[in-house]
Amino acid sequence: MKTTGWIALGISPGGGMKGADIGVGWVDNTGKVYFQDRYASDFALPIIDNTTSNWLAQRGHESDGWTAIQFKRLLDTCDPMDSGTIIVIYAYGLTDPVGDINYHEGRRGSRMIPLQSYANPPPENKFTDLDYFEFRMNNDVVPANDTTYYCKVFKAPIEYPIKRHAIAHKTMIDPNNIDMVHHLVFFACNPTAKFDDNNLPYGVRDDHYQELSACFTGTSTILAVGGETLVEFPEEAGYPVGGDFATKYYMLEIHYNNPKLTPNRRDNTGIRFYIGKQLRQYDIGYMSFGTVVSALALAIPPKVERFIVDSYCPSGFSKVYFGSHVFSSQKSQIIAIKS
Repeated sequence: MKTTGWIALGISPGGGMKGADIGVGWVDNTGKVYFQDRYASDFALPIIDNTTSNWLAQRGHESDGWTAIQFKRLLDTCDPMDSGTIIVIYAYGLTDPVGDINYHEGRRGSRMIPLQSYANPPPENKFTDLDYFEFRMNNDVVPANDTTYYCKVFKAPIEYPIKRHAIAHKTMIDPNNIDMVHHLVFFACNPTAKFDDNNLPYGVRDDHYQELSACFTGTSTILAVGGETLVEFPEEAGYPVGGDFATKYYMLEIHYNNPKLTPNRRDNTGIRFYIGKQLRQYDIGYMSFGTVVSALALAIPPKVERFIVDSYCPSGFSKVYFGSHVFSSQKSQIIAIKS
């Protein structure tokens, strides 16, 4: 966004202008900084908000064709958009305003950004002396489509002839594609899954759905925008790998969000599991419950203000999982220790 004109940054409820709280600023040719608190009630010129001053400029300057303005805004302004993962929008003009800001045309964009952590992740150096294995994309090409679900199958690590426990995992988003990786899901394929180890399947999910069907049955972990990239398991439990563990293949599914249809972007996003030095007392298992998200399982009628979906567990559920301890949950997935 190289410009010596006006620049704008906003917080949006849905990724567009409507309802967004926006800060607009510029630096004139004398070095004076101008900054305005604005509100967009529709897809139109945002109006100056004279009722509040949530956006406050600290300093600014222009250099070599770039404009930089440092500002501050409270994390909580009693606006419902301030909680959870924030959708940030931006736009800029090519010149300073004369009277009012001009239309930005195509010079705009949006991105989901977590502005604060809601957990207490451990320091990464805690695991530096541990063995690990990882599954990553290998310079795979991100399709130039608005949205893509891309899958890749991996063989389970074979270097552990006896059972070991993974005690933490780290999601590694390719720094060149932070703007495109919306979320990823890591699946443990059904133990009956069979693949050619020399030609493991990968590609756009819809193109390989039948071939990959055995891998959509068991979710191992999920990371979405705003989630913690480093997760440590409870000290008494670990995720089993190696030995006679039934899972022989895993699959990584990544949702790429590419609204600008950028071509030839290559990705190396993946996930790393740290292996503990000692076997722990309990195994960790992942269990999904509720309604499956699919066109056949979840259909919301049009123009309804409220729609309730009821899901029921079979009577044998409590018998199988009685004694499990839940220590984490994500949407319709819980992570439990089987005692």
